[in-house]
Amino acid sequence: MFGIVRPCSHRLGEGLKTQWMAHLCGLCLALRGDHGQFARVVTNYDGLLISVLTEAQAERSTGWRRTAGPCPLRGMRTASVAQGEGARLAAAVSLVLASAKVRDHVADGDGLLARRPVAVAARRVAASWGRAGARTGSDVGFDTAVLVDAVDRQIGIEALAGPGTPLLTVTEPTETATAAAFAHTAVLAGRPGNAESLAEAGRLFGRLAHLLDAVEDRETDAASGAWNPLTATGTSLTEARRLADDALHGIRLALREAEFTDSRLAHVLLAHELGRSVDRAFGTSGCGHAADGSHGSPTSHGSHGPDDFHGSRDSLGSLGSAVLLGPEGSFGPPPQHGGNPYVGGGNPFGGGPSVQPPNPGKRGFWAGCAAAIGLCCTCKVCCAEEYEGPWSRKKREGCLHNCDCDCGCCEACKCCECCECCSCCDCGL
Repeated sequence: MFGIVRPCSHRLGEGLKTQWMAHLCGLCLALRGDHGQFARVVTNYDGLLISVLTEAQAERSTGWRRTAGPCPLRGMRTASVAQGEGARLAAAVSLVLASAKVRDHVADGDGLLARRPVAVAARRVAASWGRAGARTGSDVGFDTAVLVDAVDRQIGIEALAGPGTPLLTVTEPTETATAAAFAHTAVLAGRPGNAESLAEAGRLFGRLAHLLDAVEDRETDAASGAWNPLTATGTSLTEARRLADDALHGIRLALREAEFTDSRLAHVLLAHELGRSVDRAFGTSGCGHAADGSHGSPTSHGSHGPDDFHGSRDSLGSLGSAVLLGPEGSFGPPPQHGGNPYVGGGNPFGGGPSVQPPNPGKRGFWAGCAAAIGLCCTCKVCCAEEYEGPWSRKKREGCLHNCDCDCGCCEACKCCECCECCSCCDCGL
């Protein structure tokens, strides 16, 4: 379970948490159904965004959900899970990109992969995943060649990059890959008019994913001597944060142009939670509430000035603290813009700085696989309050306990009164 969008169950509320888990389990089961049990190890938080976006645009009909049997990751409970072309597209993208990641680890000789027999086995796994992803992509009308080409170009770009190379040159292949995946959700949902807007949102999401990964790994990569785009290009954290904020702002504007049938979950993940992901990576708090429950000023709690409160075209900055659930756990007023909450005025909140401990050393590919299997078998991925990432060894929260906010803050605003600020649809998102 890896990815940059890791929502807090306190903010999602029961209804949206159930939907989010339906897409997460749907991705996992789509991987198992089409490609076998081992393929489930590539399940990731960001991949399910493809499934979420597809369903958000589609007309409501039967067939989007099915009841899955008991699973250890759900405490041996049944659940309603997402199915269909959105989940299969998410599976195809996850497989192809996981294949590329394995090949990258092999090329770098990370851990056990420096040994020839292990590297040969890993290449076979990567090739198998690549072919499987291509088959599933073809079944839903998506050409995964654009993903493979992006990965191949990434290797060449990194080899040539050096001090003075624009950071956006390094992130371009990732941007291209995610743009193609996001745009295809519009095709699957029968809304081809959304393709251009979602391609732009996907391009900027890919930029953010690359940037935040580089920021989070900067110290670890420096210690191990691994290649890092920030270090290689001489990009400062200040410049990286500016690029991240611009990308968040661009995603917000792009999503305003798309038409959705029910965009509540997509709204939370791509507007609010993505902002919190940026704050988490850069070591700032995304919560804008003071201890007395009043709203803190952006100048005292965040990295942005007072202008962040004016207009829909201000920087997203530390938007992620906004909460979409009403006082009784229900949603606030219905959208006033044809079901699209990405239209209107903004109200981002800042957050104060916090000290981040250095990341522990990463595990090699096979050691990480063994750790991942152990986490799954012991249900820690879903049920533990905190566990160690199998490959990155970063601290993670279980899906059902995933809370990166200060629960004291949630107490202060009752985890829902933020609706009074953003009205769940008038926040310009």
